[in-house]
Amino acid sequence: MTSGYGAALGRRARLVAVATAPEDLTPRSLRGLAGVADELEVRADLVGDPDPSWLRRHFRGQLTYSLRSARHGGRSVAGPVERRTRLLRAADHYELVDLEAMDDVQPELLAAVPARQRRVSWHASGHAGRAEGRCRAELREASGRLRERFAAMSAVPAALYLLVPHAGGQYGSAAPLLLTGLGRADVTAFASGPVGMWTRVLAPWLGAPVVFGRVGAPGEDGTPSVGRLLADYGLPALPPLSGLFGIAGHAPGRSLSPRLHNAALRELRLPALYLPFQVDRFSRFWQWGFDFGSLGGMPLRGLTVTAPHKESALQVADVADPEALGCGAANLLWLDDGRWRAATTDAVGALRALALGGVEPSGRKAAVIGCGGAGRAVAWALRAAGARVTLVNRGIPHGLEASSQLGLPYVSLSRFSPAGYDLFVHATPLVEREPFPVAAAGEDAVVLEMAYRDPPTALTRATRARGLVGIDGWQVLFVEVCEQFRLMTGRSMPETLPLRSICFGLAEQAAGHGLTASGGPARTHRVRREAP
Repeated sequence: MTSGYGAALGRRARLVAVATAPEDLTPRSLRGLAGVADELEVRADLVGDPDPSWLRRHFRGQLTYSLRSARHGGRSVAGPVERRTRLLRAADHYELVDLEAMDDVQPELLAAVPARQRRVSWHASGHAGRAEGRCRAELREASGRLRERFAAMSAVPAALYLLVPHAGGQYGSAAPLLLTGLGRADVTAFASGPVGMWTRVLAPWLGAPVVFGRVGAPGEDGTPSVGRLLADYGLPALPPLSGLFGIAGHAPGRSLSPRLHNAALRELRLPALYLPFQVDRFSRFWQWGFDFGSLGGMPLRGLTVTAPHKESALQVADVADPEALGCGAANLLWLDDGRWRAATTDAVGALRALALGGVEPSGRKAAVIGCGGAGRAVAWALRAAGARVTLVNRGIPHGLEASSQLGLPYVSLSRFSPAGYDLFVHATPLVEREPFPVAAAGEDAVVLEMAYRDPPTALTRATRARGLVGIDGWQVLFVEVCEQFRLMTGRSMPETLPLRSICFGLAEQAAGHGLTASGGPARTHRVRREAP
């Protein structure tokens, strides 16, 4: 069978569900993995040594035993004798036993654990940094050193080799490059920590035979939940891939953009993947994107950009749309006829959301709360649509700067009164409490919330309680995602794609397996807006 673009279908990775907490090993959790996970890895340093025969009664896939030591980023403090005893005992009951390089590759253990039963692993010690990339020469050098490390590890025959450097360390950015061109089906390499989460997702497409997901919630080490691997990236299926899109921001792991974009890419059978990139310095990340694409054969084709990098996104573009130039920020970068174009979809997101709600901005007195990239873009668009706009911001210097840039009046949030305004747009990350007293707004006021959250934000709840016209961030999200997808790919999102069901329905589907996309309890699907 072939896909619409001629590549073979049916390729997939083996999905390894990692048990890291006692509740991951309940009968319900293990039965929920049926038909989802191929293997179950027991992190014995976190959950102890469960009865293998009991595990097999509830999980029919392959079992892997891992006793991660503190030196390799784990919690085990077992001494040499206890460690050796536990590993030898595990060899009698598990299909795979993790042996840490080079500490566990001793004659006694190698004699008791045959090559077909070994997983030789290396996890870098130390603290993960927040660097997101290196220049091309450094990438090549780091990739070469990582290959040297693998060469030493592969001197010990094993069924699988696992290399996990820190994302901000010496080898982190080069971890995926180890897999390209290696030509082996027994090596997995990715970077640890939230910064390296994207490398875990991408690794199977570059040749890694397995992908790891936690049975429960995502971990601090960057391991996503099994539910998120399914819902956001369609794993363990591996359709053809020739380029990358992504979201670059401070904490993109909270965004629903990967789930929505990847669902559309799969539906249209486009050979691309949308990944979350946690970025500290945008300029360094931008250079890394070109270098990685060149060396790894996975060019970057488009980016959604979130705070605090929207101004930097505008600066790196070859050409920018008028809205982005007008507000001094961009939340989208994409290749357009060989040039990188910048735009802001926050403007169209707000205007179309208002239009869908039957709200005409022209002639209204509008207050835009928040003077970041999104707030400035919305203010620019509302003025162009005929509204009388006032900027409101907590930080006075930032508010005055935006006022000067846009030529709009500014009021500090501490002195702002809702009286007299009939359109409010909230464009700050504040979701736990009302940014202004909704009770003081007029009866005909309209409130547009740019943030999306389930359960609703405090502002949305207060708006509904007053009986005012309220448009929440979900509508903004869906409008912006559709517009971003169209600009980045040149294709419209399929009209038959149920965006709201994708956000929540897949979580319900995962819950049927005892999982959720977020890894949390099945009835508590909490999401918030990092960016569309």
